[in-house]
Amino acid sequence: MKARERYEEWLKNASSRSPLYKDLISIDEKDNNEIEERFHQYLTFGTAGLRGKVGAGTNRMNFYMVGKATQGIANYIKGYGQEAMDRGVVIAHDPRHFSKDFSRFAAGVFAAAGIKAYIFPDLRPTPELAYMIGKLHTISGVNITASHNPKDYNGYKVYWEDGCQVSSTIADGMLAKMDKVDLWADIHYMPVELALEEGKVIVLGEEYDRDYLDHIESLAIHEGDELDLDIPLVYTPLNGCGAIPFAEMMKDRGFTNWHMVKEQIEPDPDFTTVGYPNPEDPKAFRLSEELGRQTGAELLMATDPDADRFAIELRDDAGNYIPLNGNQTGYLLVNYILEGRKDAGTMPEKGAMIKSIVTSTMSTEIAKAYGVEMFETLTGFKNICGKIPDITEKGYTYMFGYEESVGYAASPKIRDKDGISAGMLVAEAAAYYRRQGKTLWQVLQELYQKYGWYAEDEPNLILEGIAGSQRISRMMTYVREHLPSKVAGAGVVRIIDYKDGYEDIPPSNVLRFFLDNDSWFAIRPSGTEPKIKFYFYTKQNSREEALAVNKAIREDIMTMINSVE
Repeated sequence: MKARERYEEWLKNASSRSPLYKDLISIDEKDNNEIEERFHQYLTFGTAGLRGKVGAGTNRMNFYMVGKATQGIANYIKGYGQEAMDRGVVIAHDPRHFSKDFSRFAAGVFAAAGIKAYIFPDLRPTPELAYMIGKLHTISGVNITASHNPKDYNGYKVYWEDGCQVSSTIADGMLAKMDKVDLWADIHYMPVELALEEGKVIVLGEEYDRDYLDHIESLAIHEGDELDLDIPLVYTPLNGCGAIPFAEMMKDRGFTNWHMVKEQIEPDPDFTTVGYPNPEDPKAFRLSEELGRQTGAELLMATDPDADRFAIELRDDAGNYIPLNGNQTGYLLVNYILEGRKDAGTMPEKGAMIKSIVTSTMSTEIAKAYGVEMFETLTGFKNICGKIPDITEKGYTYMFGYEESVGYAASPKIRDKDGISAGMLVAEAAAYYRRQGKTLWQVLQELYQKYGWYAEDEPNLILEGIAGSQRISRMMTYVREHLPSKVAGAGVVRIIDYKDGYEDIPPSNVLRFFLDNDSWFAIRPSGTEPKIKFYFYTKQNSREEALAVNKAIREDIMTMINSVE
């Protein structure tokens, strides 16, 4: 069916009482571009499920698409029998427009299908949902969130019984069921009020929040007198889910001199104080820096709207706040965990950590120095945490997993990135080193001195809509057809194209190039955003030299990429 035919079908069938109807009829019937953008395809699973702009259309997030996805998943779960249906699904949501409404609607669809649904009283962090799947022993989980995307987006993350986002195999099975769901005839819904009365939907109490926090706090490396708990710190939840659990955690751990950005405490679906609520973007720290200067904070911390991503800025020796990329925060966490476990005598016999293929190899060197194996996977925590059963079967003990896009997973029982536990460990590390007379900034410089002067750069190009998607495809095709032999004067000595898989890593649209000057870079389209992403890494004799080499490689590759129309 073509886009215009789908549009006309929606005009005919959508209820005039639906909040989407006004949006639907506002589309100018002569505006073929807008109709094409909204109806040329159905939202499909990317790295983390469905994600798109909110609005009318098959390529948008709305009640119809949430219903189609939920009904398909319900039909898939039914295939596992009554036991799976009774185990049920746990559902959470973030503060975005329609998130709570979508989550309650999904609960009603599951209830109508005879599948138990657990919901929270209000918004909760993504990692708490991931933890609850194991705690409640549910067959699946759903989170209504668009993570760090702009305010006009929403999304639908799906998890399976292992607590991970669904694997490709499970996702394919769910999609097959979704494809058979008729939007206008097959979606069945039970009002949540009725489902609550009949016990088909259950609201989780505060004791479950407490259990999640207790587990996070059990991950502590150092405690008590080992820490300077009066260290001045700043945290912002960026108007998302993080404020309450982060504050409870900091109180429980005994921190006495930390401050939250007051303008960003309350949930705000428009993210008025920040605009683009991505803690990877240094602009998200503007208010944190102001508060940091007022309070003398050594460390600024931020989580994204669903509190799974976590980023920091450190005060350097000159008193300036320096944003760290996800790799650098990863170096600090990898080293802190390994150093602490070694000092405590709790290092496992076969320790293992996991990172993505586009994450810096400096952390591999740190792990190796402690006798710990660093495994690699494709990007996304469905892959990173999905690797845990495999390494466990091989006799390894999972210690930590992360990727460069400010995601960190410190517990095998929380099989997704977790900004709350990452925040606890970084705050704890800062307090630990302060007791020793050092700052985290100084520790980072010591790591570079010990393991080599690395540089990291992760730019991206945002290319929205059909035209953007097509251009990204042309870019990847062009690179494959014009593989460079030299980049910024350095020779290309090895190329890995993951399109058909590589060793034990499954197929993915990623290219990775290794150069003869201790540099490498990778190119991949994002699975969750309209972006093509680039990753540049090098190791040189000084940080300044490394930054200069990385800059030259970046300029060479970006010139080539931007030439593709």
